[in-house]
Amino acid sequence: MSKLVVLQPTKQPPISLLSSSLSHFNGTKLCQIQYKRKVYQPKGALHVAASSTKKILIMGGTRFIGVFLSRLLVKEGHQVTLFTRGKAPVTQQLPGESDSDYAEFKSKILHLKGDRMDFDFVKSSLSTEGYDVVYDINGREAAEVEPILDALPNLEQFIYCSSAGVYLKSDMLPHCEIDAVDPKSRHKGKLNTESLLESRDVNWTSVRPVYIYGPLNYNPVEEWFFHRLKAGRPIPIPNSGVQITQLGHVKDLATAFIAALGNEKASKQVFNISGEKYVTFNGLAKACAKAGGFPEPEIVHYNPKEFDFGKKKAFPFRDQHFFASIEKAKHVLGWKPEFDLVEGLTDSYNLDFGRGTFRKEADFSTDDMILGKSLVLQS
Repeated sequence: MSKLVVLQPTKQPPISLLSSSLSHFNGTKLCQIQYKRKVYQPKGALHVAASSTKKILIMGGTRFIGVFLSRLLVKEGHQVTLFTRGKAPVTQQLPGESDSDYAEFKSKILHLKGDRMDFDFVKSSLSTEGYDVVYDINGREAAEVEPILDALPNLEQFIYCSSAGVYLKSDMLPHCEIDAVDPKSRHKGKLNTESLLESRDVNWTSVRPVYIYGPLNYNPVEEWFFHRLKAGRPIPIPNSGVQITQLGHVKDLATAFIAALGNEKASKQVFNISGEKYVTFNGLAKACAKAGGFPEPEIVHYNPKEFDFGKKKAFPFRDQHFFASIEKAKHVLGWKPEFDLVEGLTDSYNLDFGRGTFRKEADFSTDDMILGKSLVLQS
């Protein structure tokens, strides 16, 4: 039987994960050699009136994307429930967030504890509670989504976090929403989920991020560079380093999710979401150094084919050009990313790694293999 728990606020010391009030998503902007506070002013966000308050379920919601999305939804006045296994705290006070702001947020968040792989529980609990909108930010397979749709026949909107990794590798870039997809990609489960949504009589929207970065990132994207910069080590980058990629800030992703909510133009549509600019691997290393206030790094290029790294990953990005057009989201949703790359990386560094917090310990073992080999090309 499902159980909804209203989380009552209790005063507790903040944890060292984020240093700005996320109720407004304050960021930082790099300006010459001084940091300037960037006041968060969302563009394209849906401003919801009291009469359009929705009963919203977030599948997941206790880390990274969900931390930012849930706060925005509560700020908009919606009733928000997080569906989690209950293994992590449902809410946490964020550094820089006042006791009163956190207490208000926590008092409004509901929690539905369960395992989404227990399909019978999902069907019974969701059908009992009933929800207007579902944000699924951690679904990986279509089989995980079908019970949700079965349980909520009157669902107004299902908003899904897919991935730009579903696109078929191509020489014609950037990837657009109408491009061919790869049924054999490691994200095929998300692709199958999109196909399921298309086949069902449901109002759905699918968001395809490229690489996501920002405070609380549990994937070693910017953190990989910051570890090496802090240690004063060279940055090993595969091949020439001119491979072009793209990163989008988690706070911009959250506002894109908000822009899709209740938006008729988002009905049964797919949107790429990421940053405005593309960047080379070399450029990304330099941008991370600038964001953290480090000297320009020494970059060492290497040929991955000359090494056997075993199961270890020597570099956090796919060794290819990989970027997508966000023009559809800008024109259809009225959304636009707030962060350029350097200010976004600065925001991530100042509010997370620069405070001494990170998700994974530094591992330089593959770096040492690369740097110890005589046949390397120095930048």
